[in-house]
Order: sequence, then structure tokens, then C-alpha cells
Amino acid sequence: MTLGSTILDAREAARLGIEDLSAVTSIRVGLLTEMELNNFSHCGGDTYARGHLRHIAVKIGLEPQLLIDLYNEEHSTQSRAIQDLLVENSVMKIPREKNQLSWKIPAVASVTILVAIAVAQIITSNQGSTSVVGPRPVTSQSTSVTPAAEPTEDSSPTADPTPAPKNQEVTLTLTASRGNSYIDIIVDGQRVEKSSIFQGDTKSYIGKNAISIYLSNPAGLDVTYNGKQLAPLGAQNEEVRRTFR
Repeated sequence: MTLGSTILDAREAARLGIEDLSAVTSIRVGLLTEMELNNFSHCGGDTYARGHLRHIAVKIGLEPQLLIDLYNEEHSTQSRAIQDLLVENSVMKIPREKNQLSWKIPAVASVTILVAIAVAQIITSNQGSTSVVGPRPVTSQSTSVTPAAEPTEDSSPTADPTPAPKNQEVTLTLTASRGNSYIDIIVDGQRVEKSSIFQGDTKSYIGKNAISIYLSNPAGLDVTYNGKQLAPLGAQNEEVRRTFR
């Protein structure tokens, strides 16, 4: 039994029409139909597919982990990539009898290591004797976005202050121009939306003080802040939290 047929059987057992399931999960009927046919190519990647499966499992009476395990086994590109990498590095190959090594090889390796250590000590000693005290080089700091965990029920945006003129409303528009995304929006301290935005959709928000957002696929979205379109906030399948003030 495939993952798609498991979802279909559980939905019918729960006496839910596919339109009903779409209404309670905010997932399009067309996408649900493809998932029940065991086609997850239009889910936007592993992150979105697992997020959809968690919502579906709760509504059809299944354990979310059951659907996640089936997805990882049948469809996860991440699992396949890891397996290919392991095979490439001979981790998963059938072990063969090793050829016996000559005593000369360990001996040569030992001598090489000793020579390398001696050269390193000489270089270090020379550098220590000729070093000149001077001003320390100034290094520029760079900020990078660390990928967050997969969306969970209790995940919420954290503050990443972006300055804006005081006493001015904050306006934010999200347009899914290049793919789907999972979004979590908090306006002036209150959550106003936590759902998926699908390719072609546009959603706008207005706040008096601040708008905090969580995006699970920033590369697929165009973000317009106070009338100005920003550069992409992250890469594909990356997870980003930002606060606009």
C-alpha cells in the first residue's frame, strides 16, 4: 500500500469528502487529489510535503509520523540523496576481503608524518621569531541565516528588527511568484495567519508597530515592505524569521 492510497483509505473511513478535507486543511483540492494518487511533485519540496501530511493526518485520524515515515521511504529526495552519497563513499557497498598490506606502506606513512610535523615546527618557530607587533586587522562582520527546524505547531516568528520611520504604519505584501511557501504572520503582537501560500497568490498585511513573519521557502516569494520590493530573504527550502517595524 502506497502513501497516497493510505491517505485515500483513511479519508474515506473518516467519511470526509476531498472538498471537506481541503476546507479544514487549507490545501487545494487539486493538490490533495495528486497526493492521493501518490504524486507529491507539486508540493514544493520535502519541507512543504511533510507540513501538508501533518495537517492531513490530524483530520483523517492517523498518526502524523506514520505518513512522514511513508513519505521518507517512498518520495523524500533528501533520503535518496543521502543514500546515493553513502553508496558513492562505499559505506553501503558489500564488504570484500581486504588485500594484505606490505609492512613497507605503514613505515613510509610514519616517516612522512614525522617529516611533516618537523617542517611545521620549523615554520612555526621562524614565524614566532620574526613576528612584528602592529595593529590588528579589522575584519568585517557578516550575517548569515541559519536554517530553522521544520514548521511545527508551536513555532512562531522571532524579532529581527528592521528600522522604519516612527509613527508610520507598516505594510507588507507577500506574492508567491516562484513557488509555494508555509507562512506564519504576527501583526502588532497577534497572530493573524498561519497557513500555506500557493504559487500565484498574494497576501497583504498592515500593522501600526511591527509585522513579524516566518517563511519556509523565501526564494519562492516576492516581499514588498512599505511599497518597496525587497531582495529575496533566503534560498529555496530555507526557513527565515524576520520582523519589520
